[in-house]
Amino acid sequence: MRKTRLDAAFQAAVAAIDAGDVDALERLLAAHPELARERLTAPGSWLRDQIGGALEDFFKAPYLLWFVAEDPKRNGTLPRNIAEIAGAIIRSAHARSVDSLQQQLDYALSLVCWSGVASDAGVQIALIDVLLDAGASPIGASDNALVNGHFAAAKHLVKKGAPLTLSTALCLGRLDEVPALMKVTSQRDLQTAFVLAALNGQADALQCMIDLGTDVNRSSQDLYNHATPLHHAVCSGSLESVRVLVDAGARLDVRDSAEQATPLGWAEYYAGENANDVRGAQFAQIADFLRMKQT
Repeated sequence: MRKTRLDAAFQAAVAAIDAGDVDALERLLAAHPELARERLTAPGSWLRDQIGGALEDFFKAPYLLWFVAEDPKRNGTLPRNIAEIAGAIIRSAHARSVDSLQQQLDYALSLVCWSGVASDAGVQIALIDVLLDAGASPIGASDNALVNGHFAAAKHLVKKGAPLTLSTALCLGRLDEVPALMKVTSQRDLQTAFVLAALNGQADALQCMIDLGTDVNRSSQDLYNHATPLHHAVCSGSLESVRVLVDAGARLDVRDSAEQATPLGWAEYYAGENANDVRGAQFAQIADFLRMKQT
């Protein structure tokens, strides 16, 4: 029965978040202080029908604060005052000295950094600021933003004090700092940085790392490890990045472990998926280039 009551309270609070209704949310937080403290371990169909598998994966047993990110996507939009909404939840947790607040803040920041909805809605930076000002750790946040190509967010995070990582330096074009950062970066993180640069189509960054001895064919252990850097460069839509890797010896015949497709197969797939916009032409050019290199 207690879990049922908590689920009902969460459903009402999430509805207030989605509506941007600060007053309703604050009333719910006052009436149900557990909303700022407890995780939703038994969500009802109102949530399971929306996000399914995410509840068994990266959004398992969510805190209420995590819903401000809209990642996983439920509605595809966020209210303009979502930062104020987040602030209301944080204030409630502070007022009750919630032990888990640091964990809530840190993971909420990760979700916001990943969130394409927050970026497209123009609220990502405001949410980042609310979470950082409340004490969220910025460590790794800029890399999280760059996983989904959120360059403005990554740049803002560094400005706000996030450590400059190798991945972030590569993707933000701060290549003069790359040699020094490579010396203090593990081999595992170095390869992740290389893949992230490929995923974001950063041709100059890839060439910089290749010149410094990076293996062009090694996958990252931590970032989309089902495919090679060349696959991810194809995904970026950057012909120049693909060319840099191929010219450096990237293999054309390796198949990803998810779909068993070569980089050319990826290019052909994306060309078809984007046939009606400009990216379709970009992927078609990449496919033509790869076919030429295979002959």
